[in-house]
Amino acid sequence: MFWRFAIPTLAAFAALTASPTVRAADMPLPPPAAAEPCCNWYLRGFVGEGMTNKFGIQYLPAPANVGNGFAFDQNSNADTFFIGGGVGYNFNSWLRFDGTAEYRGRTQVNARGVFNPVTGDGDAYQGYIKSWVFLANAYVDLGTWNCFTPYVGAGVGGAYNQLADFLDMGIGTTGAGFGRNSANWSLAWALHAGISYDLSKSLKVDLAYRYLNYGSVTDTIDCIGGCVPDSYKFNNLSSHDIMLGLRWTCCDVEQPRQVYMPLHSKG
Repeated sequence: MFWRFAIPTLAAFAALTASPTVRAADMPLPPPAAAEPCCNWYLRGFVGEGMTNKFGIQYLPAPANVGNGFAFDQNSNADTFFIGGGVGYNFNSWLRFDGTAEYRGRTQVNARGVFNPVTGDGDAYQGYIKSWVFLANAYVDLGTWNCFTPYVGAGVGGAYNQLADFLDMGIGTTGAGFGRNSANWSLAWALHAGISYDLSKSLKVDLAYRYLNYGSVTDTIDCIGGCVPDSYKFNNLSSHDIMLGLRWTCCDVEQPRQVYMPLHSKG
């Protein structure tokens, strides 16, 4: 009884193993592995408006002028624009880094100091601060909803600040003079918060807020007619920035497609 069922079964198994071509033709191929992104690098450009905070100003008298009683009692500054760009890298779906360079336009600064509060004799100052700021930034993307991606970040780097066309205009009987257009490097750091929108697979638009601290700048006044020159330090340069920018990924990434071979057999 056993052989009546075993022999036909063995014959069928032998026929199948002897015809691998037929078996392969009847089975669909597995889908290909998901493709790696062709590029994680991106380019970035941005413009913005900086609402500068009130700065601090420090009088640095020459040794011969120490104790002359001079002190600042007023100062003010204007807002500025900036423009910049950079190169970044998407480390993964939520973490990215970039390096940026930006030019911050001339910000007018004004100050007044007096030697004698009673007589009001002193000096009025006017100048312009302009800066180059270089930052290394890191961002955390917080997820994407309907093409919108909020993010936060921080950056650190350096700022090259110049105090240009700095003038001592004098008040009352005091003298006047001109600055030296001095410039210096300072530590710079920033905090970011923003949101991006996917215009396409490779292009995003960014709207962001940034707090930027870009250090200080010092210049020296040479008096008209000659004097012992004093120096002045504008410190705690900082700004609340509103930024609009674009990020362009170097290439589009196509979604992998599943490909199956058509079914057929040799009959």
